[in-house]
Order: sequence, then C-alpha cells, then structure tokens
Amino acid sequence: MAMELWTAATPNGWKVNIMVEELIEAGIEMPELKMRSINLQNGEQFSEEFTRHNPNQKIPVLIDGDISVMESCAILQYLGEKYPSTLLPQGDARWEVLQWLYWQAANVGPIFGNKLSYTRYMSDVPDEAKAHPLERFGKEGLRLANVLDRKLEGRDYICGKEISIADIAIYPWMRGWKWSKIILVECENVMAWIDRVRARPGVERGLSFGIPKDEIDQWSEKRKKDTAASGAAIASNEVLKSKI
Repeated sequence: MAMELWTAATPNGWKVNIMVEELIEAGIEMPELKMRSINLQNGEQFSEEFTRHNPNQKIPVLIDGDISVMESCAILQYLGEKYPSTLLPQGDARWEVLQWLYWQAANVGPIFGNKLSYTRYMSDVPDEAKAHPLERFGKEGLRLANVLDRKLEGRDYICGKEISIADIAIYPWMRGWKWSKIILVECENVMAWIDRVRARPGVERGLSFGIPKDEIDQWSEKRKKDTAASGAAIASNEVLKSKI
C-alpha cells in the first residue's frame, strides 16, 4: 500500500522529502509515496479532511495505512524506525541522534521560524514593535548556531561520520539563514556542514519538491515576492485562529 505525504515547500516539509530520498540512497526499498501539495495560503490545512489526519492543522502529515503521523520530527523518527538504516542508529548512538532531533524541534525551528516571520512577513507591524523580537530571536538564533558549530568541530555530520535524522531535521532551517537574516558566516563549521549536506544527491532531490531545480538555492524575485505574500497571509494575527 502506498504511503501519502501531505506537505508543502517549507523547512518542515523538506525534512521528510529529504528523509525519504536518503533512505533510498541508503539502499532501502521504499513503498510508493504519493505526494500531495497543501496550499497553506488558501488554508487547505484547515480542511476537515486534513484535520482528520493531523488535528494540529500543520504540514506535514504522513499517512501510512491506518496510521497518521503528524510533526515533522516524529515522522523522521517513524520512518527511521520502520526502515532501519544508519540514519537512526541503534544502541547508545541512537540517543545522541534523538536528542539533537528534539533540539531542533524545541529550539531551532521555533527561533528561526519566528525570526523569519518578523524579518520577512510582518510588514504591517510597526518597526518599533518588531525591534525587540527581531533582536531576541536574532541573538538566540546565533547562539543556537554556535552550539551547533561547537558540536560539528572535527565532525562531518552532527553525530559523527554518517548523516542522520538529526542533520536532516536541522539542515533545512540553517540553510535558509539568508532568508531569515541570521548571519552564520562566522560559524565556519556550520557553513561547511551546510555545503556538505547540500552536496548529497538525496538532499537535492528532497529540496526539489515544490521548487524548480534552478531555484533550489536561489529563488527568483517572483518566488521571493510570492513567498513573502504567502507568509504574510499566514503570519497575520487577523487570520490566526484561537479555536479549531
């Protein structure tokens, strides 16, 4: 039976695409995966059909038979356990990987996501109202990058010589540092790691979902404008729901 992935071209969405492609690179025979693009600006994530599979109404959601898995990091762990490979090692090494997976979910995603929202999407918010969150999220984003930089000292990947679900979770957020304007150039280990991960064929295929190949690394001006408009619509307090 085919699995279904309902997703969109965002950092959390790209994680799962990359995971699937890296499993294929690892020699895992994967079942057919049906991709469904969810239009976030049009609110498709709030539909009854989507909510049945993901009550939190956020992308992505993986549907595998009678099982629906929400939260991108949980999906990475689910796939890592269902299709064993070095992406989620066994033994003590497993716990090193999992703690960095959760570090991304609890720290990198929220901080980089908030910095991105205030930097690119909240154009209707006065500059004086954005000053504090921009400084706070910018500084914390740099602190997190330096934590990762220290972890990567002398390593090819976060947990050693092999790529893992920790790298897959963290990479899509760190690679977008120019878009979120968290300047990482002084974190030399992180910058080298970003290039190293990006050079992997599976990662390139994963990043290509929803983006033309010639725009994977450099969006066109139109795509930047459209993404900013979409992000502004989603980030606006006017459309923010307090009830399901």
